[in-house]
Amino acid sequence: MSTVYDCAESDSRAAGITAATSALKSGRLVVMPTDTLYGLAADAFDSSAVSDLLAAKRRGRDMPVPVLVGSWHTIDGLVFSVRPQARDLIRAFWPGALSLVVQAAPSLAWDLGDTRGTVMLRMPLHPVALELLREVGPLAVSSANVSGQPPATTAADAREQLGSLASVYLDGGPAEHAVASTIVDLTADQPRVLREGAVSVADIAEVLGMVPEALISSAQR
Repeated sequence: MSTVYDCAESDSRAAGITAATSALKSGRLVVMPTDTLYGLAADAFDSSAVSDLLAAKRRGRDMPVPVLVGSWHTIDGLVFSVRPQARDLIRAFWPGALSLVVQAAPSLAWDLGDTRGTVMLRMPLHPVALELLREVGPLAVSSANVSGQPPATTAADAREQLGSLASVYLDGGPAEHAVASTIVDLTADQPRVLREGAVSVADIAEVLGMVPEALISSAQR
C-alpha cells in the first residue's frame, strides 16, 4: 500500500519527507517531484533497491540509473576526477536541469546497472527534492514511468503507472519544465551533448567557450 503526501501543505510535506526518508533507508522506492519530471527514487547505495527500481520500470541493466545529489560538494566524493569543465557547468546550471556524465570514483560501493565506470549526476532545482536528498544522501532516480510510456509530469501520472511499486508519493504539483534534463558527457576530452532538454545547447556552449555544433554528438547528427 502506498501513501500520497501533498507537499503544498506544510504538515503534510513534513510527514511526507519523514515517510520517504524512512522508506528509502529501508530499501523501498519513492516517487518524488523534480524541476524536470517526476522521478522514481531508491537509495543509490542499496543495490537491491536499485534492482527493484529497474524492475518497476521494466528496464534492463543496460540502461543504468542516474543519481541526484543535494549539493555541489557531493560530487567530489562520487567522481574520479572533477574536470574544470564540470565545475564551470555546475556553477552555471546547478541546481537545475543539466545532467553530467562523468567517471565514477572506483571505490564507490554501488550498483546502478552496466555503467562501465561512469555515472550521470544532477542537482535538481526543486525544494522537496533537495530536502529529501539532504536527509538521505545521493539517490538513484529515474523518470517515474514504465519504460516506453509517457513520462510523469504529476504525482497522479506516476501513481497510475507504478501503483504500489512505490511506497511513498510526494506530490509537489505539476513538474515545472515537464521536459527531461539536458545530458552532457564529460568522460572524454571533448564534451558532448547526448540529449538536449530543458537547458539549450547554445547556453552550454557559451559557458564552455565552444560553438554549439561542436557539442552535438555523432549520434544526434
